[in-house]
Amino acid sequence: MRDLLSLIKEKNVQAVIFDVDGTLYDQKKLRRLMFFAVIKYYSIRPWRLKEIKVLQDFRGQREKNASVVCQDIEKVQYEWGAKASGVSPEQVKKVTAQWIFQYPLKYLYRCRYPGVCRFMEKLKEQKIITAVFSDYPAAEKLSALQVSPHHIFSSTDKNIDRLKPDPKGLLVAARSLNIPVEYCLFVGDREDRDGECARRAGMPYYILQGDLDFIP
Repeated sequence: MRDLLSLIKEKNVQAVIFDVDGTLYDQKKLRRLMFFAVIKYYSIRPWRLKEIKVLQDFRGQREKNASVVCQDIEKVQYEWGAKASGVSPEQVKKVTAQWIFQYPLKYLYRCRYPGVCRFMEKLKEQKIITAVFSDYPAAEKLSALQVSPHHIFSSTDKNIDRLKPDPKGLLVAARSLNIPVEYCLFVGDREDRDGECARRAGMPYYILQGDLDFIP
């Protein structure tokens, strides 16, 4: 992580904006835990197995349509999933609420990367603003992770309404923080989403490689 700290100093960074999934916690570990939870749940509810496809289609359609510009992405994302799965948007919303937004919360702290809170506190001590920008609503995840950045931004916020790699989210974040884009740093784990989003916004960025330990 010394490279990241050097970059912050070199760029005279005034705000560090973090992605959440795969950046603040080990997403592969979470997926393993969730895999066994899903198998256990549906093994005694085989008549509801189609819900697994609903989850897969929801994620798949979000990835496929990430560059689509539309209004009210919060609503449209469920319509994409519904069309792919052959169910109602309400059913997609119900299933994703259970398995994407709520159930994983119980495992997140266990999957948090070492030193995340300490690193954020170090930034705060240096008067550097901390924020997160995620493609999913992040407040409950951050609470479960016991991570407290200064600001939280999500692609589904009404004033953003765009998925990565559209740069609008980072531009809105920089404007809200009242800091020029070039003095912000975006930290993520995906070159094709986080890196591309930052490039389009004209914001310096850092892509994490492999397991993360934020302790400098």
